[in-house]
Amino acid sequence: MVYFISIFVPEIYSIMSKAEKTKEFIIEKSAPVFNRKGYVGTSLSDIMEVTGLTKGSIYGNFANKDEVAVEVYKFNIRSLGRRLAAAMNQQEKAADKLAAFTGYYRQNWKQIFERGGCPILNACVEADDNAEFLKKHVQHSIKVLANSLSDIIEQGQKKGEFKKKQDASDQAYALITILEGGMMLAKIMNNQQFLHAALDRMDKLVTDELKK
Repeated sequence: MVYFISIFVPEIYSIMSKAEKTKEFIIEKSAPVFNRKGYVGTSLSDIMEVTGLTKGSIYGNFANKDEVAVEVYKFNIRSLGRRLAAAMNQQEKAADKLAAFTGYYRQNWKQIFERGGCPILNACVEADDNAEFLKKHVQHSIKVLANSLSDIIEQGQKKGEFKKKQDASDQAYALITILEGGMMLAKIMNNQQFLHAALDRMDKLVTDELKK
């Protein structure tokens, strides 16, 4: 099973129309800018600069900047999902899948920070206060991730790896809460040790609360 978000099939790009390829180009080039500067803070001029396209070309493919922002957010989440899936799907046991989940962040924290941080965390802050149009998309992403982690925990319970008395959904949301809190502190304090401490706590939750 592929967890979180399905892996992108490269062949799809080859059958896109010219307009679809232009739209994808705008999204891909704008994605790092939106994640670093924010979905509200990124301007049309920023998009024009990074894509090399005119205002007319951009608005010929998107109704407005908010529409670009939504598609960029989805792109960033798909990218994160592919990377997580690639790491987790190499494992068979549920505990190993969860270890691969935290392991991804241990191994890639530098690149994540260079790209502006966690796209879910970044969008959460904005969607709650300044970008209402993003809120339902962020909520959906969190639910998908939680459901994926919950499925893994339930798999471990069925196979006898994990204690059955633990609520899989509650534990999945606890893992997400710890992760995003660690990401937030690490980013604002410019110290990756806060993230590593959160990842240690996540691994300890699996060992102490889930494993038999």
